[in-house]
Amino acid sequence: MTARTAARHWLMKSEPEECSIDDALAAPASTVPWVGVRNYQARNFMRDAMRPGDGVIFWHSGCEPPGIAGLAEVASTPYPDPTQFDPASPYHDPRAQPESPRWMLVDVRALRRTPYLTPGALRLHPELADMQVLRRGNRLSITPVTPQEWAFLARLLA
Repeated sequence: MTARTAARHWLMKSEPEECSIDDALAAPASTVPWVGVRNYQARNFMRDAMRPGDGVIFWHSGCEPPGIAGLAEVASTPYPDPTQFDPASPYHDPRAQPESPRWMLVDVRALRRTPYLTPGALRLHPELADMQVLRRGNRLSITPVTPQEWAFLARLLA
């Protein structure tokens, strides 16, 4: 790890049709590349702040209902998302060049399925009232989770 000593925690959204917690658990070493992020703030979290060992809440999105589906961890340092260079990919970015990639990713290692917790279930807990994913209008695919939120969720998901 760098000079930073404490692990950080993240909530990472994935559409289950693209990569579910079960898909990630079934992958070699239960590890998947987190491809397709095309939001600069989310990219910056991966590029600048995530480190191997950071905790991840695996969130199913784009489904009804969305919610927490599992726990994972960041498994790699950031590297260029290869889908940005592939014209056949839905994540292709014609402005990205191999010598100056625009989009980065990290590998995520799934650790386990958890009880499925929807936003409605999470809102029942005052300890999670400020959690970014529960804020109206939040659409970021990656958001930080505070140490207090992480500790509460770890107890809730045990």
